[in-house]
Amino acid sequence: MRQFSLRMTAAGLALAASGVAHAQRLPDTVKFMSADGKTNLIGYVFMPTEKRAERAPAVVLMHGRAGPYSLNVKDTGPYNATTLSMRHKQWGASWSALGYIAVLVDGFGPRGYWGGFGAGTIGQRPEAVNEVTVRPLDAYGGLAYLRTRADVAGDRIGLQGWSNGGSAALAAMAVDAPGIADHSAAAGFRAALVFYAGCGLRDKYKEQGYRPYTTVLEFHGTKDEETGYRTCRRLVERSRALGGDIELVSYEGATHDFDDPGARRQRVPANQYARTDSIQRSEAFFERILAQGLPPR
Repeated sequence: MRQFSLRMTAAGLALAASGVAHAQRLPDTVKFMSADGKTNLIGYVFMPTEKRAERAPAVVLMHGRAGPYSLNVKDTGPYNATTLSMRHKQWGASWSALGYIAVLVDGFGPRGYWGGFGAGTIGQRPEAVNEVTVRPLDAYGGLAYLRTRADVAGDRIGLQGWSNGGSAALAAMAVDAPGIADHSAAAGFRAALVFYAGCGLRDKYKEQGYRPYTTVLEFHGTKDEETGYRTCRRLVERSRALGGDIELVSYEGATHDFDDPGARRQRVPANQYARTDSIQRSEAFFERILAQGLPPR
């Protein structure tokens, strides 16, 4: 595991700002089936600003417990591509700028929970959106959708999730994950990025431990007030002892949602560094794994 001191670089600041600069491009809205075989999901597709190849690498994005939309429309709507949260627009634009196709999966709205859920409500959330047993099926629905596209390289698809969606991403990458028969990087996702997940995973791996079927990189702030940093540290340490290819990058003093570009989170100096550094590391991670051999950006 790695832990980094607080420092900012001009290059890092410029890179972090680039996602916001590109965020005005409106994503396409698509629909596709979850791997549960019954839920017609909504996806928001961010297209590459410039093509690097005829078939682009791609990323499935999994939102957190608040849903994919801005808190400004939480109770009223509309819930569509125009009202996505700043964080999701930032990351979609970031992948677009690198020549990726990214699809943000709305797994809550199609099930009737358009506004998502508040903090501390995990015990009251319906099983229909369970992040360990259901939402991984949505991730694999997104994977299947991307593989139907002629402009996507089906063997170069990664997964990224935040908070509750980070937990879903962890569950989706497990060697016993639902929604996929062959638990391998060839059949499933090539790799995953996980941001401040709830690593308890509803105690599913409490006895036998957690092990991903391919590479996972998790980011967490040590002052996370919503999902426990120590819980993730224990999960990663135990997983690595079991042979899991998983790494935890920790940020001293950073809170939950540290990559949210909004003023409230970015007033915390540790979050400023964590946001910049995690964007850089995430892009380098997927470039190494998903874009190997493609023309550089």
